[in-house]
Amino acid sequence: MPAKNILKSGADIVVDILLEEGVTIAWGITGGAILPVYDALYKKRDKIRLIDTKHEQGAIHMAEGFAKSTGQVGVCIVTSGPGATNIVTGLADAYMDSVPIVAITGQVATSLIGTDAFQEADVVGITRSCTKHNFLIHNLAELPQIMRDAFFIARTGRPGPVLIDLPKDIAVSSADLSIPKKPSIELSRFVPEIDSNKIKVVADLIQKSKKPVIYAGGGIIHANAASELKEFVKKTNIPITLTLMGLGSFPGSDKQFIDMLGMHGSYRANMAVMECDLLIAIGSRFDDRVTGKLSEFSPQSKKVHIDVDPTSIGKNVPVDVSILGNLKTILKRLTQLSHYQEYKEWYQQLNEWNAKHPFGFDQKPNQKILPQFAISEIFRITKGQAFITTEVGQHQMWAAQFYKFDYPRHWITSGGLGTMGFGFPAAVGVQFAHPHANVIDIAGDGSFQMTLQELAVVREYKLPVKIVILNNRFMGMVKQWQDLHFEKRYASTSIPAQPDFVKLAEAYGIQGYRASTPSEATRILEKTLNRSEACLIDIIVDENEHVYPMVPAGKSVRDIVLSKQENISSTHGVYKRRKK
Repeated sequence: MPAKNILKSGADIVVDILLEEGVTIAWGITGGAILPVYDALYKKRDKIRLIDTKHEQGAIHMAEGFAKSTGQVGVCIVTSGPGATNIVTGLADAYMDSVPIVAITGQVATSLIGTDAFQEADVVGITRSCTKHNFLIHNLAELPQIMRDAFFIARTGRPGPVLIDLPKDIAVSSADLSIPKKPSIELSRFVPEIDSNKIKVVADLIQKSKKPVIYAGGGIIHANAASELKEFVKKTNIPITLTLMGLGSFPGSDKQFIDMLGMHGSYRANMAVMECDLLIAIGSRFDDRVTGKLSEFSPQSKKVHIDVDPTSIGKNVPVDVSILGNLKTILKRLTQLSHYQEYKEWYQQLNEWNAKHPFGFDQKPNQKILPQFAISEIFRITKGQAFITTEVGQHQMWAAQFYKFDYPRHWITSGGLGTMGFGFPAAVGVQFAHPHANVIDIAGDGSFQMTLQELAVVREYKLPVKIVILNNRFMGMVKQWQDLHFEKRYASTSIPAQPDFVKLAEAYGIQGYRASTPSEATRILEKTLNRSEACLIDIIVDENEHVYPMVPAGKSVRDIVLSKQENISSTHGVYKRRKK
């Protein structure tokens, strides 16, 4: 059936294609240049909810939270100039973490572009390095196809943010245009054809291996390939470690899971990667927080890299075999060719490493609250069923260590960019996507203050978001580095003038609580976390607690530090404890 020609304004075309792409919710703040689109959305408010945020950064992080927790494209709509520049942090965050976003920004009229007009900014130029693609609309005729292509680009292959910069005169002008039903881009541009011979090579490597490890990342979640990953792991019996962004792609409670690897990963996961003879990287990118010193990373292993993005292959670590393509399909084919093996001695070694240096803490009733204890209580009370978002810092690492994720898309955090202020608006986006779910933002007192104005959105829309602040009165992760490397010179990390978070919550009409002892923390968390209403819980934690294990920046994984008192050194794979 041929496409129907209709007389539509640019703003109406935008809204119509949003609807055709399945968009039911968007976030943003209005302004002069984007006003025509907001007016068109108002006419379709029964079909698309437009959520008014209190800052554009909050809007794009909400879109990210929605996208990460659903796999759908998140939509952010803001005005020109400062409205557009205020979402740049979110675009960069989404680009680093492969989050499908379509951001629509207003722009001054085409006749004014380049004249330094009021609220003009070169948004395409500014965002070129932090978007998967961006477009400046030059005429109304190209708008329908660009809108269609933008959603295709955002969600296809390795996902990412796409920006459309829409001049106001094009938004208000009308024409009789054909609305395309398909993108103009071939699928092969983003999803390479799979080399079946390479799958056979990898299956043969697995068969010959005595100490294999699977190292999986966020690409598994983006590809919706968690079930295929689990089937492959179970079929082969290979132990698996996950990156920070991959948590939940394989059940955290499963006996084959050896915890997160990397700078603050578990001892056994990091040692497994260093001592394995075959490392199978799936949907991961050999990030510096995983590899440590590149020249000493996993020196004894054959390395396999499976990914959809050809630019990730060999970028940081040379590999022996690479397979490009859709991860679901590759994992299915690889599972068919693979066989179960016991790996008895290998699992014995992994268990010994874990018994020697597990994740742990020692909370005493009469001492300050340990952050690890608070997170363990959150896990116990929610039974691992909650959606957890975080800001960035120590609390983020403790959450990754002590909350066990059995499901994909329940762990929502900022990985590559490390964006403070991400977690709270992301939790709001998750709650909009899952209105009846338990959504908890585990926050630091420093990060939370960067986007706390979005408490107004929680109140206005009656969202049952829980905010748990692990309050140590410091920029905790930076303080940790100052403790270790800068002789405790706390340059700009102390936060002496923070607000009373309980009163702040109450000022926004949200119930606030404070816990200063372990028993208070348990009582308040048990009282609040499973209730269907919003609350903020200010937990006063030990400001001197550090995140361990820790691989010092630029060092080998062999230089892993386990506590303030100890570190680990090694010679030829024999690890010995010594006092600092």
